Amino acid sequence: MTLGGFFRSVTRIVGDIPRLPLRSIYRDYADYTMIPEPSFIRNLALARQFRGVPGAVVECGVWKGGMSAGIAEVVGRDRIFYLFDSFQGCPKAKEIDGIRAKQWQQDIDSPFYYNNSSADIGFSQEAMRRAGAHHVHITKGWFEQTLSGFCAQGGIAILRLDADWYDSTMTCLVHLFPQVNEGGLIIIDDYFAFEGCALAVHDYLSRNRHAICIQQFENDFCYLVKPRQARISEAPGLRTDSDSSAEAKRHSVE
Repeated sequence: MTLGGFFRSVTRIVGDIPRLPLRSIYRDYADYTMIPEPSFIRNLALARQFRGVPGAVVECGVWKGGMSAGIAEVVGRDRIFYLFDSFQGCPKAKEIDGIRAKQWQQDIDSPFYYNNSSADIGFSQEAMRRAGAHHVHITKGWFEQTLSGFCAQGGIAILRLDADWYDSTMTCLVHLFPQVNEGGLIIIDDYFAFEGCALAVHDYLSRNRHAICIQQFENDFCYLVKPRQARISEAPGLRTDSDSSAEAKRHSVE
C-alpha cells in the first residue's frame, strides 16, 4: 500500500467512528427493514443532523417500521411519530411510474419483491415498541384516504417518503410538505429508483413555485431541506399548496 493509500484508509476509518453506534442500531432492526445496511445508516446519519428541528417524525411507506424505529433512536424517543402505510403492498404501477416500476412489480420471484412490499401492521408496532418511542400513531390505509385532513401536532421535523409511485408521492407532498417546519428534512427514498417518484417531486415543487434544491446524500438517496421562505411567488395558472389541499379534500368528500 502506498503512503497516500494508507492515509486515505486511516481517514475513512476515523470518519466512520461516529457512525459505529448507527451500525448497532441497524443490527437491532435488520429484520424490520428492507433498506440495505449502508443506506439505512446514511438515513440515520442525515436524520441525526436535524434533531434540533422541533416537530414530529412522519414516515409514509414503512413496511415493518424499522426505519422509523431507527430514526427514533437518533432524534429522540419523546417525539411524536406518525407512520402511514397500506400494509397491503404497493398499488399497481402506472405508465407515469416508468418501466422500472412495472418490471419490479411483475418480478414476483425477485428477492427484492417482498410480497409487493406488504407486511402485517404488527411488525411496525413491535419495532416502535423496541425503540422505546412513547408517542406513536400508526395508520393503516391508502394515502389518499388517510392523509386527507391529517394534521401533525407541532408540525413536522422529519418527513420520510417511501411512496414509490407518482400518485402516492404527490399525495404525500400535497398533504404533508406544508406541515414541515422551517429547516425541516424531507427524505424521498425512491427519487432515484422510479421515474414517477422523481416526476412527482419536480411537479410539486414547480406548481407551488418552491425554489428548493434537490440534494443527494453521499451518492445515495434524495432529500430536501425546507427553507424559511419556501414559496417564492404564485404564478398565474399554477396550482399551489392550498389549491391542491382544497381539491384533495373536495375529492375526499365527493
